[in-house]
Amino acid sequence: MTTTCPAESAAAVAHHPPKMPLPGLLALAAAAFTDVMTDLLPAGSLPQMSRDLHVPQARIGLLVSAFAVASALAAIPVTAALRGLPRRPVLAAVLAGFAILNAVTAVSSSYPLTFAARLLAGIMGGTLWSMLAGYAARMVPASNRGRATAIVLAGITAALSLGLPAGTALAEVAGWRVSFASLSATALLLVAWVRWTVPAFPGEARSSRTPPRRVASLPGIRTILAVTLVLLTGHQAMYTYIAPFVTRAGFGHTSLVLLVFGAATAGGIAVTGILADRHLRPVLLAALALVATAMFALGWCARIPAVLLLAVALWGGAFGGAPTLLQTALTDASGPGHADMATSIQTTVYNVGIAAGSVAGGVILQRAGAGALPWSASLLGTAALVAVAAARRHAFPADRTRAGLANSRASPRHAERSE
Repeated sequence: MTTTCPAESAAAVAHHPPKMPLPGLLALAAAAFTDVMTDLLPAGSLPQMSRDLHVPQARIGLLVSAFAVASALAAIPVTAALRGLPRRPVLAAVLAGFAILNAVTAVSSSYPLTFAARLLAGIMGGTLWSMLAGYAARMVPASNRGRATAIVLAGITAALSLGLPAGTALAEVAGWRVSFASLSATALLLVAWVRWTVPAFPGEARSSRTPPRRVASLPGIRTILAVTLVLLTGHQAMYTYIAPFVTRAGFGHTSLVLLVFGAATAGGIAVTGILADRHLRPVLLAALALVATAMFALGWCARIPAVLLLAVALWGGAFGGAPTLLQTALTDASGPGHADMATSIQTTVYNVGIAAGSVAGGVILQRAGAGALPWSASLLGTAALVAVAAARRHAFPADRTRAGLANSRASPRHAERSE
């Protein structure tokens, strides 16, 4: 019998670190891509969908709201109901649901049917987002979880920087129905990709679940969730109706504007990844200040093409890093033991913000015109900035290390009143 001493085993691991399961992680990234595309594609195809479904543009904007509302309402209860089931079949079923519902949207000539399909797709989206980060973490050793999560969430960047501009351009050339049909085919292919490359995991034991109300009572959590809500509402009010705003500005190339926004978002995420750990609070304050400034510039002189594109680039770069910063702050406030449940709550709040922004943007568009959208977004961005500046103790402390250690030891049962 051959034996291996511990020192030799450790040396072998050091020289041969475990490989990243890239095919499976990229499948999860593609799932994130599909979700974001399904959620936001109507924003880029708004004029065409309005014309073909014979409804005002504001009602097409409500299709984004429908998806977000359903995601927000479904995220916690549906996830709780499905947590005991094997993970891979649930993931495959969600992607199959995307394929079917995007196909229904592609062929529908009825606004009520399209709206219903969007509601059901939103339920799929809320379920998917509750699974992705945890799935990635279980596929790799603890030392690689950060990289694995980053790979999966890169699907969001790919959707914003490449997918949405491409989908919008395809809708302009071949029609919005082709864009949704292509998205349906992508989701269908993903079902097979997941079956081949993503490992099978059992469901969670009931004893490991943490009640959401106990996590939400931790100091700082409510402040972070409030900033998330305000920021997303302002952002989505502008983003959902970017097509009519660009048309009003006389630019007429919505796909180019979305491409600039998406590319800047990728840059913002990259910069944030470098700076967030050491300078979270000042970087978040700077990002929110840039969002408010960009909205002001869009409201003041968007008819100048250079100003329009520069402001959109600033907006995309600043907003691209904000969710990562807010997620990091949330993890600091909740502590690692409660981060999963805190993230599920934030997912619901995130989608509420998307829905509220889409509805508010539609009301503003109808009553005041597209020119009023950036002014409203600027006010909300400024409100988020003020809230972060005021939250120095728990939510966004200057010394993250000490605050994070304190919160990681805190018990939700004895949590203090949040800021």
